[in-house]
Amino acid sequence: MSVKGRETAEKASLERIFGASGWLARHHPSFEYRPGQLEMAEAIESSVENGRHLIVEAGTGTGKTLAYLVPLVRSGQRVVISTGTKNLQEQLFYKDIPFIRKLFPRLRATLMKGRQNYLCRQKLYDIEKQPVLNGLEEVDLYSRLREWEAETETGDRTEVAGLPDASELWQRVDARRETCTGQKCPQFERCFITWMHQRAAESDLIIVNHHLFFADLALKQSDYASLLPDYTAVVFDEAHEIEDVATQYFGLKVSNYKMEELARDTDATLKLKALEAGEVPGAVRELRRRSELFFELFPAGDERTNFDNRESFLDVHRGVYSALVNSLIRLETELLGVKDRPEEINNLARRSAEIRQALEVILESRDRKLVYWWERRGRGVFIEASPIDVSPIMRERLFGKVRSVILTSATLAVSGTFDFLKRRLGVEMASEKILESHFDFARQAILYTPLHLPDPRHADFSSRAAGEIVSLLKATEGRAFVLFTSYQQMRTVYEQVRRRLRYPLMMQGSAPRTALLDRFRSTPHAVLFATSSFWQGVDVQGQQLSAVIVDRLPFAVPSDPVVAARIRQINEEGGNAFVEYQIPEAVIALKQGFGRLIRSETDRGVLGILDHRIVKKPYGKIFFDSLPPYRRAARLEEVSEFMQECS
Repeated sequence: MSVKGRETAEKASLERIFGASGWLARHHPSFEYRPGQLEMAEAIESSVENGRHLIVEAGTGTGKTLAYLVPLVRSGQRVVISTGTKNLQEQLFYKDIPFIRKLFPRLRATLMKGRQNYLCRQKLYDIEKQPVLNGLEEVDLYSRLREWEAETETGDRTEVAGLPDASELWQRVDARRETCTGQKCPQFERCFITWMHQRAAESDLIIVNHHLFFADLALKQSDYASLLPDYTAVVFDEAHEIEDVATQYFGLKVSNYKMEELARDTDATLKLKALEAGEVPGAVRELRRRSELFFELFPAGDERTNFDNRESFLDVHRGVYSALVNSLIRLETELLGVKDRPEEINNLARRSAEIRQALEVILESRDRKLVYWWERRGRGVFIEASPIDVSPIMRERLFGKVRSVILTSATLAVSGTFDFLKRRLGVEMASEKILESHFDFARQAILYTPLHLPDPRHADFSSRAAGEIVSLLKATEGRAFVLFTSYQQMRTVYEQVRRRLRYPLMMQGSAPRTALLDRFRSTPHAVLFATSSFWQGVDVQGQQLSAVIVDRLPFAVPSDPVVAARIRQINEEGGNAFVEYQIPEAVIALKQGFGRLIRSETDRGVLGILDHRIVKKPYGKIFFDSLPPYRRAARLEEVSEFMQECS
């Protein structure tokens, strides 16, 4: 593409950008011509121009990021791009967008994360007035934050080297909404959140993650201002995740952590402002005491638990519950009684009211559209009310209001259709496209299913599976992810395999996720045992990852409260939840897990699924119809021969 001025990039055909001898071919260091990439770019351009929704499954290696970035920039509209993780956000903003600025030098883009990722200048200054730092490490970190605050343009915590994820000091100086006084803050004009919103309002592309997007969508239904400026189109990258994220943000949650944060922030505000607070300190003490008594009523355990027995729970514990509600009412009342109260006190009173209202809904509502459940995570106890079906909410608030919504991922289709996705998300009218990966899966990967193992529900399965994993890892010389659907199964099998192999074995939970991945990438013949969080969003190219082994078909646990409620709702409405919900969910999860292996044209390796139901049950055909055309094997000798071919 010859360039006469910069208008050429906006007006040239997409073929002259994505084609075999186009602009990308001449400027991208690792360009490969991919017809699917051009086809995806043309579909997105048409959808954005004509105000239509689009669903596009783009197989691994399609180059989908550039396929949506280029037409979005050419549209001249303000577009939000929502990714599955902050890491993907940063890759887009710091790697992909600078590259396409060579083609579109006037492109304006903004990276937006949740407020807790940004520094609040006022909080940082307030700490200096109060002796509240704990130990030399916090004193040193505070000094580093002060130096950084004077020079940073974004206030993004990722710029601070060595800042621990769980830094208590950062939690006291971050810019979360609950403690923000908005335009009444002395630092409002210099606020990093204000600056971020100003940049977004002047941008063509706004890069967010799914959590921030749905937090904004939920806020739009409340009295609070939205987080994002107006936009005409949104692209969801990794769109298979958005039902779960939407479920989280369209529900209600209360926890002992939230109670303690309210108490801690109240104490800190009183100390900082040196207020005549009357009975507020006593109300805070009472809240802490009542909260501890209430949350102690939930027994130990590490699984989400149905809370359908709320009525009998209240029959037994009405006094403890009422005391907690009354302590929140008392705190709100005492805060609103503070004379000449600053905006921080009003915020605390509002938070107390919001927590009380959420608590009352979770414990007392009879709304059959919600599922009620609780969970212990570490020292935290969380009680929640979640929508069973988000499709009506999504249809009304997203697809009915945004001109063009584009859903893309490598794993959206089940048996060659998007029927499942459309039902779950409330999509009624959309263009559809499935783009095959240009990888040669029949040559690059072999799918091994040992038929001699027992059914995964059999008591002997764990020990027999451990033996099979040992044999497989010997054939692949380690270099594998071994993925499980439960932590207990992971730990059980790990202990059995660990004693029988000399390869370096790692297990999820022994170190932070990023540290484990870095260690895996740099350790020859390493094997990583992991669960759900490693099934997606992980990229390890080359021989270092030569096998992905899955213990069983990843059906969601039917006893999980949200899953159980969805199964019950579908069945009560005359459907077949196993066929309409459980199988499609498992298909997409398996596609995600297997997608870790083949990430480039030179990758080769083994996909092992130790669950023979995929072969022996009639529904196994749905899985095979949804997976790429891998070479298939049932004997370990075939795996060994394949690995010898690869070496």
